[in-house]
Amino acid sequence: MPFAIYTHDSWGVVKVASFTTLGEAQQVFSAVCCDPWYQQDGGVKGVELVQNAEDGASQRLDWFAFR
Repeated sequence: MPFAIYTHDSWGVVKVASFTTLGEAQQVFSAVCCDPWYQQDGGVKGVELVQNAEDGASQRLDWFAFR
C-alpha cells in the first residue's frame, strides 16, 4: 500500500496503518493528530504521513508534533 501513518516515541517508530489512497490516509492522519489520547499520552512525540515507493524509498508528506 502506497501510504502509511507512523507514530514516533521514545522507543522508536511504530506503523499505525497502511492505505491505498491519499484521501483515506489524510483522514486518519487528521484523526490521530486530534485524538485526545495521543495528545495527553506524553510518550508519543509525533505522527507522520508517508508515501512509500515500490523501490523501498519513502517520502514524508506531512508531520505533526505533539507538545
